[in-house]
Amino acid sequence: MLDRGMAGKRKVAGAAAARDCILIGIGANLPSAAHGPPRATCAAALAALAARGLRVLRRSRWYESAPVPPSGQPWYVNGVARVETGLPPAALLALLHDIERDFGRERREINAARVIDLDLLAYGDRVETGPPALPHPRLHERAFVLLPLAEVAPDWRHPATGRSVAALIAALPPDQTARPLAD
Repeated sequence: MLDRGMAGKRKVAGAAAARDCILIGIGANLPSAAHGPPRATCAAALAALAARGLRVLRRSRWYESAPVPPSGQPWYVNGVARVETGLPPAALLALLHDIERDFGRERREINAARVIDLDLLAYGDRVETGPPALPHPRLHERAFVLLPLAEVAPDWRHPATGRSVAALIAALPPDQTARPLAD
């Protein structure tokens, strides 16, 4: 039988972990000149996060996903990293954009194919209209975000709605495809 005192401590520890949970989405569907195919580019972007001072606590498996919205683009490689940093959200987003530029990303049109995409998905339990908007305004609609997110933060709850990541996954439309890639 679980001691009620311990259960309360675990609950408080879980709440503290949610407040401190910083999640970054990583994706690509075009090869980069410097890093090669999308999967290698995503791995290099993860290394760039660490090289820029972020502490990468966990990384999901890589997933293969169809473009959203549907298009004739190549499929994406996506993953989620859980990180620690002392940077505030706006500075962290600026750092992510700097890394994207270093990797050759050009922002010309919405939903265009890209050599790298780094998204600030959540910053603890913050709900902000932005910039940056927190949590990411469409993360709850994307299998390619929620499936890897569940691997690195299985107890995560959407800060605005309170819904668990498992409930968000269950509510996804059936037309979204995201499959884990073999290591």
